[in-house]
Amino acid sequence: MHEFRNWAGNQSVVPAEVRTPSSVEEVVRAVRDAAASGRRVRMTGTGHSFTGVALTDGLLLRPDGLTGILQAGDGRVTAAAGTPLRVLNEELHRMGLALANMGDITAQTLAGAIQTGTHGTGRDVGGLADQVLALEMVLAGGEVVTVRADAAEQAERDLFDAARVGLGALGVLTAVTFRVEPSFLLRSTRRPMALSEILGSLDALTSGNEHLDFFWLPHTDTCLTKRNNRSAGPADPPGAFKRWLDDTFLENTLFGALCRIGARLPGAIPRINALSAAALSASTCTDTAYKVFTSVREVRFLEMEYAIPREHLGQALRETRDLIELRDWKIGFPVEVRVTPASDAWLSTAYGRDTAYLACHIYRPTPHPEYFEGVEEIMTRLGGRPHWGKLHTRDAAYLGTVYPRFADFLALRDRLDPERLFANDYLDGVLGP
Repeated sequence: MHEFRNWAGNQSVVPAEVRTPSSVEEVVRAVRDAAASGRRVRMTGTGHSFTGVALTDGLLLRPDGLTGILQAGDGRVTAAAGTPLRVLNEELHRMGLALANMGDITAQTLAGAIQTGTHGTGRDVGGLADQVLALEMVLAGGEVVTVRADAAEQAERDLFDAARVGLGALGVLTAVTFRVEPSFLLRSTRRPMALSEILGSLDALTSGNEHLDFFWLPHTDTCLTKRNNRSAGPADPPGAFKRWLDDTFLENTLFGALCRIGARLPGAIPRINALSAAALSASTCTDTAYKVFTSVREVRFLEMEYAIPREHLGQALRETRDLIELRDWKIGFPVEVRVTPASDAWLSTAYGRDTAYLACHIYRPTPHPEYFEGVEEIMTRLGGRPHWGKLHTRDAAYLGTVYPRFADFLALRDRLDPERLFANDYLDGVLGP
């Protein structure tokens, strides 16, 4: 019996069978075997979703055998769907290439990250799904199809736009083609700012930086802003000690110790946050883009993130701050804010609108459902869309009101997988049984 457990440890399942296919043909065989035996089938990623999106009690496919670059050239790179983002970044760098934007975690597989709508922050370039040019996938009947952004037929373009953030509901991804560009440098500027100052200059901050990310420390008026913009060089990367101090010691070892103290002494959290805020300082470096985009996250947490219309960001931040104060909740983890342009992937959280993301985290050993529920009420009142891989309580009835192409997605799913071979409990909730 092989138990699958996610990174955060809040989702687990014991499937009836586990396979690790190493070719498209083996994925086809697995899909056909599952259908013949009356089992459901899912391809999991590396377990970085906090929801049950990857789980199945039937046939669970592991991605480890579907890895590596398959083809490169003409501004595009095709990679096997189980390739971890970390590996893709390193391989692209060897070829003098890069993705234009990405999130800050690189442990996910390409398919897992795309299917759940993983994104970074960007003024001009959206999430991973917005950089996809083609997808190879195995459908419920065992057919292998490749759908492209520049397809001549509307039906193929529709499947492409639906399947990019497809939740694994339309088929099993086996390869992904990305748009890539020559490697580039990013100038990263970290600077503490008052939340009150940020609230008064959100438009200038988001329009004036290619990649803006900031973290607000609850119980304080302090944020750490990260502004990443392209640079002609020269490279000025942090030294080995500086990288260890920031990425390993301060952001993981010390932060983890403070989280443990806060778990034992919740009343100390406001003071801990105040000390952390006082210790923040400005810094700059210029480095290879993927090294600036990405970071190490070793402290286990639970996360909820909502995508809201960009124009509602200030209101959402103010209401979240006021709610924490009103309820006297003790919140140790920062609240993270990012932005992206509108997307045309049907179930992208940024579909059809310039988007801001507000992410709430809580230390894994001390879940705080009231905090998530309270913030979720604010976000849904503002037309928010929950990240597919992060905790939320929304169902198909709500999601149909905030996704203009939701009914089209369901109709496509009905046609491609009428027997719900790729369904699971999570999809029954968010898409309907």
